[in-house]
Amino acid sequence: STATFAGGCFWCLEAVFQRLPGVTFVVSGYTGGHVEQPSYEQVSTGRTGHAEAVQISFDDEKITYDALLETFFHAHDPTTKDRQGGDHGPHYRSAIFCHGESQKAAAVRAIANWELANPGKKVVTEVQDAGKFWDVISLGEQYHHNYYNKCEKDGCHNKGYSD
Repeated sequence: STATFAGGCFWCLEAVFQRLPGVTFVVSGYTGGHVEQPSYEQVSTGRTGHAEAVQISFDDEKITYDALLETFFHAHDPTTKDRQGGDHGPHYRSAIFCHGESQKAAAVRAIANWELANPGKKVVTEVQDAGKFWDVISLGEQYHHNYYNKCEKDGCHNKGYSD
């Protein structure tokens, strides 16, 4: 199965999901925009409409989509619009790109549950149908793939990451 999430810097979000049992592959990329084959430089301007995102392949007999959603909401702040830590702009927005109606229903339910568990806080995470995902490997930007693990980046803004 496939899941696609945007929650700030894709380097950090990629590292969070790579560590989950049942996740078979995670790749960083761009989705939700209007430019074909966007580059990191283009997306970083905030004018392509894309979000930095991760696409996750997972074995749904070992991990559920609901468990991935729980990790997603733990790994970033879903209440900040277009921002995670010091990273800001529409390409750092919080979004769930759904692969089918069951994922969309699960995403809406997860948002409602998060808001119930966090009174007074409003989730700004967008829920939309998954569209074209431009992965960094296919775009020739392999240096982004597995970046966190290769570079041991300190100060990740995504709060769910820890070794």
